[in-house]
Amino acid sequence: MVLAENDGDAVIIIREFNPKTDRERVEQVERSCEVGPSGEYSLHADLLGDPVCRVRNSPAYLMLVAEMVLIANGEEMREIVGMIRGCIKTVTCGRKLCWKTNFPPQPSPVFTKLAYILGLRVSPTHRRMKIGLKLVCRMEDWFRDNGAEYSYIATDATNKPSVNLFTEKCGYSKFRNPSVLVHPVFAHRLHINQHVTIVKLSCFDAEAIYRHTFSTTEFFPRDIDSILKNKLNLGTFLAIPKDCTHAGSWVGSEWFLSNPPDSWAIMSVWNCNDVFKLEVKGASWLKKGFVKTTRVLDRVFPFLNLPSLPQIFNPFGLHLLYGLGGVGPLYLKLARALFGYAHNLAKKRKCSVVATEVSSEDPLKSAIPHWKVLSFNDLWCIKRLDEDYSEGRHDSVWGTMAAEGGGSVVIDWKVGDDVATLQRG
Repeated sequence: MVLAENDGDAVIIIREFNPKTDRERVEQVERSCEVGPSGEYSLHADLLGDPVCRVRNSPAYLMLVAEMVLIANGEEMREIVGMIRGCIKTVTCGRKLCWKTNFPPQPSPVFTKLAYILGLRVSPTHRRMKIGLKLVCRMEDWFRDNGAEYSYIATDATNKPSVNLFTEKCGYSKFRNPSVLVHPVFAHRLHINQHVTIVKLSCFDAEAIYRHTFSTTEFFPRDIDSILKNKLNLGTFLAIPKDCTHAGSWVGSEWFLSNPPDSWAIMSVWNCNDVFKLEVKGASWLKKGFVKTTRVLDRVFPFLNLPSLPQIFNPFGLHLLYGLGGVGPLYLKLARALFGYAHNLAKKRKCSVVATEVSSEDPLKSAIPHWKVLSFNDLWCIKRLDEDYSEGRHDSVWGTMAAEGGGSVVIDWKVGDDVATLQRG
């Protein structure tokens, strides 16, 4: 895929990323885009030498680069000035009642091919040249060619240039405002309620419970089995009250689903630590010293359970909690126990941060421990691809919910995206 456009004395070529020749130049652009405004923090991402790491776990993915070609004095000069990543997944976008095989009718999922744009970068010295717009349009062409019905993006809600590009120039509509909840991993283990039993499920049992309970949930992936079997998935865990009949011995998902307890919670853990590292830059020596002091005190006096910050000013790893859901009056209590288990797992694996994403109105937001200074609000924007983008309409289930501002994202299924939102765009 190659597209050339004249831009004054230069030619902008939009083409597919070549890992053999483009890797170093792409990393240079990434670094140039990660410097925050003077006096403010910025989040640096080290992709560990794999620029497509954030999309390669999706069934279909692509990375494009924008290359500027200049010819001066008979010599040709080429420079990569931007890039974009995209992937396509089949997910649930609604539900319908199935009358033919069930009475009374039961809801069944309605699937759609959903495309996701992430990692859009344009070199600071080449902005306001419509390079970002060209990259988005070319990526959308690839989405359409591969049967995607919708495209969406997730960005920091305060990133006005990104929001304006997609909503004003590309025809996207604001869709959801989920919260990204981030928590540091302490030097001490978190206490887990002794009245809660946590079971590590097999991939078979996890898939059965997820499909039975959440298959009609928005963004539920049809290939949940592939996600659960991925080497980056660290396991799926079920929390149940210790006094219920299921807590004595686990005999399988069929038995569990035939007679479920009144309350239970489920969660999976995705290992981003082996995919990329994050690093906060722009902090003063005073703040770095304070963070180091919290760790020293936590190690010297572990019995006090003092909160400590990991080394976020050096490269650190991340675990993503996804597929977090459940039922019953004790659901939030059980979800909190699962979070404690995930925190302790991250500590054991020397990971510095755990994170999850929930609807801003979800009760989980108050139940899941997180630090406000590290957490932030996300913004999702969506567009139907088979319409003229200047209209920015969608008349499906998603379109109706976007217009009404309703709906609730209870479970974050954006696993293959490797927490793209934590890279602020």
